[in-house]
Amino acid sequence: MAVQEHMGRAADARMAGSRTMTPAAAARLLGLKQAEFDLAVQLGHLESAPAAHGGPWLVPGGQIQRLCDTAGAVSDLREQVRTVGSADGARLLGVGPERFTRLARAGCLTPVSFHVNRYHAVVWRYVAVELSEFARRRPELLSGRTPPVMRALLGEGEDRRAANWRSRRVELLLRVLDEPWERAAVIATALDSASLAEAVPDARERHCLRVRAPEFSAVRPLTPGAGEVVARLLLADDPAEILRYRSRLVSAVLDAREECPALWPGEPAGTSGAAWGETGPVPAGRYRSEGEPGRSGGAGAAGPAAERGGPPAAEGDSGPAAPGRTARGGFWGSLLTRVPFRRAGADDD
Repeated sequence: MAVQEHMGRAADARMAGSRTMTPAAAARLLGLKQAEFDLAVQLGHLESAPAAHGGPWLVPGGQIQRLCDTAGAVSDLREQVRTVGSADGARLLGVGPERFTRLARAGCLTPVSFHVNRYHAVVWRYVAVELSEFARRRPELLSGRTPPVMRALLGEGEDRRAANWRSRRVELLLRVLDEPWERAAVIATALDSASLAEAVPDARERHCLRVRAPEFSAVRPLTPGAGEVVARLLLADDPAEILRYRSRLVSAVLDAREECPALWPGEPAGTSGAAWGETGPVPAGRYRSEGEPGRSGGAGAAGPAAERGGPPAAEGDSGPAAPGRTARGGFWGSLLTRVPFRRAGADDD
């Protein structure tokens, strides 16, 4: 039965091998859950490309055909994107739950996603193969006494899980975005309004960053309390982390400004934005509707954002834990909201 199923998928993939396909169609051919497929794309195991003229992101049929034609390739891919909670993660490393949590808090293990349970505690998820690699690379941390430096940091209340998740999330998004203002917007999502204003004084440019920001977290808080927990996770809170994002944002905005200065809607190139009011700038290229939510908080702000409009113009472990930012349309509106985040539920798997 398994052989027949494999042969059937291979035949279907050969039919699609000469063309591109949607992520949903590709996941169906591979027999993967959509969340598994989307995480494979974000982790770089699968390729994707934007359609012409700003259309949805598509998947080359050739790579899907190669996977279906290779025995065991799909199973290997599924294992590459398998995620586990702290209990299963501890068993995978061969350590107790307490030691696993200490390793994660010290920054040795980087979460890939999270959800908030009914007790408003954050439950982190980790890529299983990364934990196995860590066990092979750092066996000395899995037994014996905790190194003095790590012990001192943990004694001071150090917890790097949220910061490591933010850093990973930013890098995953930057990996797949080329447009300079969108890349700058990704970095800006980790900064609060005050830090953003200090890094980017120009109101036109700040609005440009807001309307082009991706959804940073797909967690859907079910209560205001859970929303507050998630909101704290989205923003850098350590001074050193804030400084790093501010520095990167300044550099990214400089690059974006050189390629395409931010303009108010309808503002001719070279015109001072002060005369155009506070309606917000939009750079040349793709646009969003003016009513799209920006960096707002609250339990209900995690919903999908408005679609782009108009033609081109001149994520158990408990810890601190709001709503995501604006979502992109098309494939990334789908992909960015499906990196395996879960609704509130059990603390572990």
